[in-house]
Amino acid sequence: QVQLVESGGGLVQAGGSLRLSCALSGRTFGRYHMGWFRQAPGKEREFVAAISRSGDNIYYGDSVKGRFTISRDNAKNTVYLQMNSLKPEDTAVYYCAANYASLTVVVRYYDYWGQGTQVTVSS
Repeated sequence: QVQLVESGGGLVQAGGSLRLSCALSGRTFGRYHMGWFRQAPGKEREFVAAISRSGDNIYYGDSVKGRFTISRDNAKNTVYLQMNSLKPEDTAVYYCAANYASLTVVVRYYDYWGQGTQVTVSS
């Protein structure tokens, strides 16, 4: 069974940076499109970024475009989210997800999810 484990979250001051990592095990990582989503208390899960199997196609949510960068290393079975110029409104639990069928921003089409990692940005 596919397992996803996020790491790299924590507390950072506004304007700072964090890099999140998500490692996949149990299946061939390179066959999955990967996404990052986030959810703050009382809010819907929000699309952050997605990357295709080979890394040649990338989508970003409007709220993070220009500040966050998604990347992947298929040899390490890992997808990354580099988060720069962080704002208090970026505070949320961040989840990685894997999708076998397509590159998509739609939550319900993702097949596997990690447990999430907390990102807190102080002002």
